[in-house]
Amino acid sequence: MKQPTLTEAPTDRLSALLERFRVRAHLFHAGPLCGITHFPAVPGRAFLHVLRRGSLEVAHPAGSGAARCTVLCEPTLLLYPRPLEHHFHNAPREGSDFVCATLEFDGGARHPLVHALPACLVLPIAQVEGIGQTLALLFAETERVRCGQRLLANRLFEVLLLQVLRWLLDHPTHSGISTGLLAGLAHPKLARALTGMHERPGDTWSLERLAQAAGMSRSAFAAQFRAALGMPPGEYLLHWRVSVAQTWLRAGRPVQQISDALGYASPAAFSRAFAQVAGASPRQWLQQP
Repeated sequence: MKQPTLTEAPTDRLSALLERFRVRAHLFHAGPLCGITHFPAVPGRAFLHVLRRGSLEVAHPAGSGAARCTVLCEPTLLLYPRPLEHHFHNAPREGSDFVCATLEFDGGARHPLVHALPACLVLPIAQVEGIGQTLALLFAETERVRCGQRLLANRLFEVLLLQVLRWLLDHPTHSGISTGLLAGLAHPKLARALTGMHERPGDTWSLERLAQAAGMSRSAFAAQFRAALGMPPGEYLLHWRVSVAQTWLRAGRPVQQISDALGYASPAAFSRAFAQVAGASPRQWLQQP
């Protein structure tokens, strides 16, 4: 008798990441833009733009890592996870067909997704399934002023960003992201090990345990992890722990408590690991501007 095939339970690859490193959206503009609109590169400021109808020419400075000029002729999402100067030309002139929000990533440039995403992500809306209802609500809220409009629009932008990230993980070949954190999370087996580290950074994550979580041999796991993430598993775990520690330090948690929570034998051992990544002890790092 043929044995039934066991299927792996789906892995929530984003919740643990975004619960520790939140993203907050703030409605920046709704309505027409005429002529040339300049968006300067402001430290700590990211953007999510939504073009609902019309055409738009987007320009970036040379050497920015983004295309110098892109012409959009269909409804499109534009995500700028890092500060990047950009200009809009010939934006829509009538109707509330263009909305944008600023994005605030916890930790700024240290946010894991800020490093993982390209400088500019351009996605035709028709390509990203499942966002139609969110966009309909977003545009309905921005067409006229009602009680709580700005707060609701902010939350809808955050939902939209989460849906875009989910789509990127489900369609890695379409997104053009071949290496880095998102590439690792898009890998059905590596994602299980990564999610385990994200959810429980203080656990003892040996190579054998990580490979077991991924359902792979140690050699295959180590090779594929390095190919996708650009670093070995132990180095990624160290960077993740330090990133978590930095958010806790900013929140006022004491070094002893952080050391215990992250699985270090002593505060001294934690401080050495922290300095290896951050270039300074926890207390010295916290005093930096």
